[in-house]
Amino acid sequence: MNRLPGLVAAASLALTSALEAQPAPAAYLGHGISRELAVWRARTIRDVRYDLTLDVTPLDSAIGTVTIRFLRRGGGDVILDFRGRRVRSATANGSPLSPQAFNGNHLQVLAGVLSSGLNTVKVSFVSEIAQSGASIIRVRDPADRSDYLYTLLVPADANQLFPCFDQPDLKARVTLSLTTSLSWTALANGSLVRADTTADRVTSHFTETRPLPTYLIAFAAGPWSRVSSTHNGRQVNLLVRGSRAGEADADTLLALQHRALDWMEQYFGSRYPFEKFDVLLAPAFPFGGMEHPGVIMYSEDRFIFRERPTLTRRLGRFSTILHETAHQWFGDLVTMKWFDDLWLKEGFATYIGAKAMAELEPASDAWKTFYLSNKPAAYNVDQTTGTTPLWQQMANLDLAKSAYGAIVYNKAPSVLKQLNYLVGDAAFQHGVRTFLTRHAYANATWQDLLGAIGQAANRPLGAFGRNFMLRPGMPVVETNVTVRNGRIDRLALVQRPAQPSVSGTAPWPMRTQVLLAHRDAPSVRIPVTLGTATTEVLAARGQPAPWFVFPNADDYGYFQSLVDSASAVALENGAIGEVKDGFLRSMLWGALWDQVRDARMDPARFARLVLRELPRERDEQIVPDLLGRLDRTVRAYLSPAAAEALRPELERVLWDGALDAGRPYGIRRGHLDAFIGLAASTGAIARIEALLTADSAAGEPVRDPTRWSVVDRLVGLGVPDAERALAAQAARDTTPDGRRRRFIAGAARPSADVKADLFTRYFADRSLNEDWVSGSLGAFNALEHQQLTLPYLRPALDSLPYIQSNRRIFFLGAWLAAFLGGQTGEPALVVVREFLAQHPRLAPDLRQKVLQNADELERTVRISRRWR
Repeated sequence: MNRLPGLVAAASLALTSALEAQPAPAAYLGHGISRELAVWRARTIRDVRYDLTLDVTPLDSAIGTVTIRFLRRGGGDVILDFRGRRVRSATANGSPLSPQAFNGNHLQVLAGVLSSGLNTVKVSFVSEIAQSGASIIRVRDPADRSDYLYTLLVPADANQLFPCFDQPDLKARVTLSLTTSLSWTALANGSLVRADTTADRVTSHFTETRPLPTYLIAFAAGPWSRVSSTHNGRQVNLLVRGSRAGEADADTLLALQHRALDWMEQYFGSRYPFEKFDVLLAPAFPFGGMEHPGVIMYSEDRFIFRERPTLTRRLGRFSTILHETAHQWFGDLVTMKWFDDLWLKEGFATYIGAKAMAELEPASDAWKTFYLSNKPAAYNVDQTTGTTPLWQQMANLDLAKSAYGAIVYNKAPSVLKQLNYLVGDAAFQHGVRTFLTRHAYANATWQDLLGAIGQAANRPLGAFGRNFMLRPGMPVVETNVTVRNGRIDRLALVQRPAQPSVSGTAPWPMRTQVLLAHRDAPSVRIPVTLGTATTEVLAARGQPAPWFVFPNADDYGYFQSLVDSASAVALENGAIGEVKDGFLRSMLWGALWDQVRDARMDPARFARLVLRELPRERDEQIVPDLLGRLDRTVRAYLSPAAAEALRPELERVLWDGALDAGRPYGIRRGHLDAFIGLAASTGAIARIEALLTADSAAGEPVRDPTRWSVVDRLVGLGVPDAERALAAQAARDTTPDGRRRRFIAGAARPSADVKADLFTRYFADRSLNEDWVSGSLGAFNALEHQQLTLPYLRPALDSLPYIQSNRRIFFLGAWLAAFLGGQTGEPALVVVREFLAQHPRLAPDLRQKVLQNADELERTVRISRRWR
């Protein structure tokens, strides 16, 4: 018998016992939740229960009491997290705690009043309710003057609501009692047990939940309208605010939710793991959805269509439903131990959602949607010097907001697709089921996932984990083709890192498929394993000379594809329009766009190619993507003279596309939206002004969202009648969305005074809803206003620590993308470089975010130097 493992285990046990016997270090009592505090608590505390009572009738604050029961092993103090307004009183095992026990971040319970075993801590407290910056969000509906409340605690704002152990690996059972106005409906993670009423209020009591991490605790309250549907013995309830109940397509949403649940139960091999299923369309919700067990919240604005939705919008809504439903197993049933594994739940929910879409909606071409939604976004960040690994080391949960972005949401599902391809569908699914069974209602890490899948596949996955979970950056793969006498003499895939200084120079091991396309013969797909810097594709030798070569057929590989010069010429000379496979065509367009962004292809040539191909493109998902790239090319990459030279053809193609009754609505609508966004000539401005009073456009009645887009453009350009148009549209559309759009349009005014006032309000006006701020950032930073907004670039960068501390997830990225994306010139680049040079001690996560978002500005300047 080898005695070494036993000695190591004994030493580890001795160290753990020593740690548990120590009082809480003072460092644990600082801001946020440190990794050390979380590890220490996870060792000494288990079986947590929260009995939470809240009264939200004051509407500006919540008055609460929480009784916390837990088992404690060993000695030392216990530290609770709390950042609410104030602690009114606190006891531990019946003994009062000193007022000095609460320091504004934590509540310290000294070891002297604690026991080894069961402990009870009871705290009375007050927390904030506000339109932004609070854990309970308040939305007032101007239509009926009703108030609505809902919580949003991810990633670490539960402790802003009530004293708790705010870390994902101390899951707890929660019992909630919520006091609200008498006419309100309340919902929460648990089921309603009973409601006690008085003359003017009601207290709703909910069942104890199954174990939940604190960030998933949720409730909502207000005069909601409710619709229910039962399928396969399961009831799903849809709640929406009363003034918008008539707009919500409730039957469709309920049907989609049932389909999502059915598919997930079949794929995961287990029933929905929580006791009930409510979905809430939350007003002014700051992102697409949130997966709270028992009460999933979706963005009201993204789920209620005020005009006929395009295919892309319909698929996007169903994708969100599939994503949040997948979370019920991956994230809710099994939760990451720490937010360094955030990618584990988010990437998996997106990837599984795509698998579900591919089976449930075969005509949707789901893997094309997956490519368009994920790969460009992932590559755009992963090629930068600010990129991070999937597993992001995190010393404090204060940093968790910085982890949200393209690496977690777009690279992670792309890597999982490569993993699935590597091990096969059967092994992947079996491994996932094993993972969920082993860690049900508990926590796990990425090593646990890879271990389960590797076991199912009977192969080690350590190298895969090192290269894709722990290693930052990504490879670029270039095709080298030599043709002799009409046949391939040599085909090699040459791999290099996009940023050697970030990821090192070693190649990434991957599997892919090389496509040899032929004009008059079937294409050939050749499976290839990449393991060295140069991989020769031996099976291609002797094949007929291809029309073009593409190194990542079906998008299994995770790398930027740089096609060889002959293939690029063939694609530009017409091959791209002849490719019948929409999935492949979307990736080929992506390869050409990469040529533009790498300053290898003249952006004017790309723009002319897009304008040539748009009239014959019939894919409703590819066209919006092309139009977005065309917009960026014209507004940022081309010189003013080149843009003006292209404008007559640009406006003609876009307007004709909007009028073409023979094309699908989604394509016509995409052309109309692009025309509105790029309108600049006198004739084009007159056309969009006419839309404000027109009956129809793009084959559909003109509705308010389209009119608001027109108003945004008119105001942004400063045309003479813009203010009149804005006032008229605001009077016409008095809905909640109309009020929001009026604010956004106001941010588009080309006025120094307006910009100054609004920038101040972003920080000083606490009544300003965060969703309104997010929506206005693009209008504030319109490319046409660069000279007006350049002075705000440095203040915007200086404000990053405040933004990180006081705004929701995604806001930091949106803030940087807007202020940096609104600039195209070298003066802005100088501002960014000076900011980074003058702040050598800037928090690493913030520096990375700046570098990620500054990359596009760097590329824009480089393109200008090369081609202007």
